[in-house]
Amino acid sequence: MEEYKTIVNALIDNIEKVIVGKRDSVKLLIVGLLTNGHILIEDVPGTGKTTLALAVAKSIGGVFKRIQFTPDLLPSDVTGGFIYNPKTGEFELKKGPIFANIVLADEVNRTSPRTQSSLLECMQEYKVTLDGQTLALDKPFMVIATQNPIEFQGTYPLPETQIDRFLMKIEMGYLEVEQEVQVLNAQEKNHPLETIQQVSSLAQVKEMQEKVKEIEISEKVLTYIARLISSTRTAANITLGASTRASIALMNSARVWALLEGRNYVIPDDVYYLSYWVLRHRVLIDPKAAMEGTSVKDIISDLLDQTVIS
Repeated sequence: MEEYKTIVNALIDNIEKVIVGKRDSVKLLIVGLLTNGHILIEDVPGTGKTTLALAVAKSIGGVFKRIQFTPDLLPSDVTGGFIYNPKTGEFELKKGPIFANIVLADEVNRTSPRTQSSLLECMQEYKVTLDGQTLALDKPFMVIATQNPIEFQGTYPLPETQIDRFLMKIEMGYLEVEQEVQVLNAQEKNHPLETIQQVSSLAQVKEMQEKVKEIEISEKVLTYIARLISSTRTAANITLGASTRASIALMNSARVWALLEGRNYVIPDDVYYLSYWVLRHRVLIDPKAAMEGTSVKDIISDLLDQTVIS
């Protein structure tokens, strides 16, 4: 594990040359990358969401594409399609921006449900179907979607079927004063993104994705995960609990977290730490409880405290 831990640490350190003071967020994004999962980042504008996605792509030497989701965006603007070529008299395939290793779906909730749904097959099956022809996406493939939590006018909330496809929902948050000064000094003349170097490769990422599957997870930990997920379905203040997909997401995430810690086995603490990020977008709070000030974090924290490890 030490070899892979060294690669991952180099990757995290490299990204932190651009993203200051957000090591936990960077590590969670790496968890998404190594599980072949997708990440939803919800935060206010200007906190580094786009920069983080681009820094990850540059660090692994991957193809990066950005899709700015707007109300007039069409599904074909995401996936591509067959375009008629008058010179040859034939329809030619024009691939959309989804054909990349790291895809930034910026402000994903600003486009119509029809266009949002064009991401579903890509995120779940890692392929695109165009006019009956199925095309595989390059691996590694990761969608990093962003949305603004404070502006709701002109937005289309993500349906549960789509939001469940995201491995985690994370945030960036504002910087401390000292960190803000560090950013200002770093960008006084040039943006760090202009000089960031590749420190890993797509081949190494794919190798680590396979290695993660070999990390041991005991029956005890699997039972702990199953009990925790099951508790979300019966909790008093939750109207919609987490699905089996959440159990799988938590298991895979815990395996990667073990790798980040240099272990070839998962411990309950891995599950405990990651549970909030994996579950926060998968459970719906009862409206009355929400109005009384109960948060998703409070509920998940209570469920973690009540779930027995045996």
